[in-house]
Amino acid sequence: MFEALEMGKYAFYIWTSYGIALVVLVANVLIPFNHKRTLLRTLGRKVRRKRRDNHESKA
Repeated sequence: MFEALEMGKYAFYIWTSYGIALVVLVANVLIPFNHKRTLLRTLGRKVRRKRRDNHESKA
């Protein structure tokens, strides 16, 4: 079992490649969620500001 994980003299290169690939895949999942959350927060603030401004101008 451990012989398969060692991968000979290329183990460092192979495991580093797996690590980098994992980081990229996780980033590809997390970054869009973060952008969506930021966008929704910004749009919510703009809507509240617009409603407040319209309400104040009518009063």
